[in-house]
Amino acid sequence: MTDQVQVGFVGLGTIAETHLSVLAERHDAAIQFTVDPHVTKPVSFRGTKPPHYGRLEDALSAHRPDLIVLATPTDTHADLTVQALTQSSARVLVEKPLVHDLDSLAHLRSLPRTVEVQERVFVAHHFAFSPEVRWAAEQIAENPQWGPVTGITSAFHDPYILRGEQAFTSYISSWTDSGVNQLSTLARFVDLTALTSAQQLDDGASAWCTAAYLSRGITGTARLRTSWLTGTSSKETALTFGESGVDIWIDHTSMTGFTARGGTLLATHGNDGLTPRKVAHYRPLYASLLSTRPDPVMSFGTAVTLTELHHATPPGDVSL
Repeated sequence: MTDQVQVGFVGLGTIAETHLSVLAERHDAAIQFTVDPHVTKPVSFRGTKPPHYGRLEDALSAHRPDLIVLATPTDTHADLTVQALTQSSARVLVEKPLVHDLDSLAHLRSLPRTVEVQERVFVAHHFAFSPEVRWAAEQIAENPQWGPVTGITSAFHDPYILRGEQAFTSYISSWTDSGVNQLSTLARFVDLTALTSAQQLDDGASAWCTAAYLSRGITGTARLRTSWLTGTSSKETALTFGESGVDIWIDHTSMTGFTARGGTLLATHGNDGLTPRKVAHYRPLYASLLSTRPDPVMSFGTAVTLTELHHATPPGDVSL
């Protein structure tokens, strides 16, 4: 996409504000139209008001976008993706997660080869683009002498318990909501191979899962904790390199991190405090998407792997 990319934007909820803000910064992109059945007024974009529609099919009958962004509820993703693929020639960026169940994933994978699902569908795994995650990935790439990642612990907490039943209606469970973010983050560092255990706790408000992965040919285990039982947001991931005694700790909430070996500090990553967290995620995401070689972490193939892991039911799965 070397010329100005014409974007059709579908879904004008809360996350759309971040998408549109980042796209407004890019002069290689323009909003061609917006779609949302629950919104009647056009949105402003760089001083203009693109045409607005209640249905995607109406928009596609009048426009030929280069890119369609789907920022709608997860249970609408599969049908809208099929519609975008079959009624246009546009590439499609789907908000994470790609789909809400394995049947929907199977439906997308069964589409005819001529639809080019593999080549045209991308997923906004935005946590993988967070500054501290990219910094940690660079640390690992630049220091092969550290050896494989031998252990991972990740804990994502959100204060959704304060929302009561609304939280379960909107987000289903802590694992449903945060698991895909954890898995896409880990995909930056290791090759995930299987969800090896999963426990739904506190009626879905918390979860404890483990996942197997490969790192430099060595098998390791990632321990994944998600929970809404907190009064504030807190998200952290720790990587251990057992052969060299190195640890990387990253704080996704503050977008900071450090690397240490025993009592010695090896490297740090700070934050200027000026950029909102999600903007810091989506700026590099769109830079990659609109380049000639989009990052594989957004690819349909990666989304298939993460979706299958996210929805896996390992033997011994329990609810407490």
